[in-house]
Amino acid sequence: MNSLVLYDSQFGNTGRVAQAIGEALGDTGQVAVVRVGEANLEQLGGLDLLVVGSPTQRFSPTPAATEFLKSIPAGLLDGIRVAAFDTRFTIENIEKVRVLAFFVRIFGYAAEKIARQLKSKGGIPAAPPEAFYVLDTEGPLRDGELERARTWARTLASSA
Repeated sequence: MNSLVLYDSQFGNTGRVAQAIGEALGDTGQVAVVRVGEANLEQLGGLDLLVVGSPTQRFSPTPAATEFLKSIPAGLLDGIRVAAFDTRFTIENIEKVRVLAFFVRIFGYAAEKIARQLKSKGGIPAAPPEAFYVLDTEGPLRDGELERARTWARTLASSA
């Protein structure tokens, strides 16, 4: 299986999740883990699986991730299995700030927006969007999140 994990990361947490996903996918074939700012459209050719992740910022993916997704021509992902993930606050942290909880209910998270973009470009969803949790804006990741990312990646690989 030929896989690509694209990600953006502000404080390193999403990058660590992407690396963990890449490690797990590496057991099933070729995999590259690339930051969206270093990616190009040619890397999307010949893929079996594309995984894209971003931190949730202002209820959306980062501007770099958003721009890369917009740059993918319609149909380029036809026949490619796709999956999306994000890093975000825990529900408990969100609920502590009522106004934040209100806006999350309205605007959502990055992973769902990434998944919609990937599907609109022809991708075949391999799994529902996934969230990995940080304890604060700059992290760290909640205990167990990297292992959960590896498990999620193995699920993506086994559903091929």
